[in-house]
Amino acid sequence: MSNHIKAGQALTNFSVETTSGEPFTPHSLQAHYTVIYFYPKDSTPGCTTEGREFNERLSEFKALNTVIYGASMDSIKRHHNFKKKQGFEFELISDPDGHFCKQFNVYQLKKNFGIEYMGIVRSTFLFDPQGELIHEWRKVKVKGHAQEVLETLQAYQAKISPPLTFPNLP
Repeated sequence: MSNHIKAGQALTNFSVETTSGEPFTPHSLQAHYTVIYFYPKDSTPGCTTEGREFNERLSEFKALNTVIYGASMDSIKRHHNFKKKQGFEFELISDPDGHFCKQFNVYQLKKNFGIEYMGIVRSTFLFDPQGELIHEWRKVKVKGHAQEVLETLQAYQAKISPPLTFPNLP
């Protein structure tokens, strides 16, 4: 199959537009955990639900030093409208030419009611503060997914962090 990012690897050589006006580049993945969730299309029921679930848990992700990005092939204008209408407090990545999506192998042949077409397969990727991929979810089911990502992140951080120890008190 095509070359795409795998666990333990870092993304290199990309720049995509975000709703903040700042480009999303490899540097954007440094010094914090990053969740990038890919979704098919702004303002559709599943994509709206998924975005809302991540938004509802945003303070919990922030407490774990984690930044959330939603990504699709929609234009930056559509992203601004979607973000404003839904009150999302995280940035959306616009990838109208699909180059960023292809690095993750999320732009694939899909089938719906017997009709084949190319589109984004709902997927999520978790990066560590060095910008390396540590977990991925493919063919995501929306309901409860943001909570699952949060729990995976909590478990990962608990595993790598040394436990707190306290001296014996008299």
